[in-house]
Amino acid sequence: MAEPAEPGRAPLRRDAELNRRRLMAAAREVFRDRGMAATLDDVARHAGLGVGTAYRHFANKEELVDAVFEDMIDRVEACAREAVADPDPWHGLAASLEKVCELQAHDRGLREVMLGTGKAAQRRALIDRRIKPLVDPLIDRAKEQGALRADVEPLDLPMIQLMVGAVTDQTGEPDLWRRYLRMLLDGMRTRPDGTEPLPPGPLSHPL
Repeated sequence: MAEPAEPGRAPLRRDAELNRRRLMAAAREVFRDRGMAATLDDVARHAGLGVGTAYRHFANKEELVDAVFEDMIDRVEACAREAVADPDPWHGLAASLEKVCELQAHDRGLREVMLGTGKAAQRRALIDRRIKPLVDPLIDRAKEQGALRADVEPLDLPMIQLMVGAVTDQTGEPDLWRRYLRMLLDGMRTRPDGTEPLPPGPLSHPL
């Protein structure tokens, strides 16, 4: 009996669907540890499958990266939805940013894909379509709450992810980013004594 197909993909036999899932799981592990330099052959070996099986499911590595990227976005979207459901907008925003940065810190492939490797424009469009409608209103709510400084902009968040990701890449210390994220979050908060206005924000998404 065939498994239900993903949109735009023909149904697969049960064994073929299981192989696809094995390839996806292996890809997440291989890209996590080696980054996007890993090959489709590397993924096939890690999954314990023949290279021919891998190429029957994915014409090339870019197709596999696209599939893994969509899975990554599912995880980021789940973090954003948890944040939206939090009755405290500031806490939800800060916790969501911390969870996404934690995913990046322990996943080299996620850092490379989220921070601009590959199809930047298409992936930015997907992020905007799925994440932006959740995060932008959350930013507005945190400002209305009086916790988030008024001159913080939505594009500041991916820039913060970019900076925090660089800590892990440059130092190799997977938990050091927490120190610097805490500093950045502290700088994002409204202060009773007021703050100097921020310089102009980014002109475009960092991806």
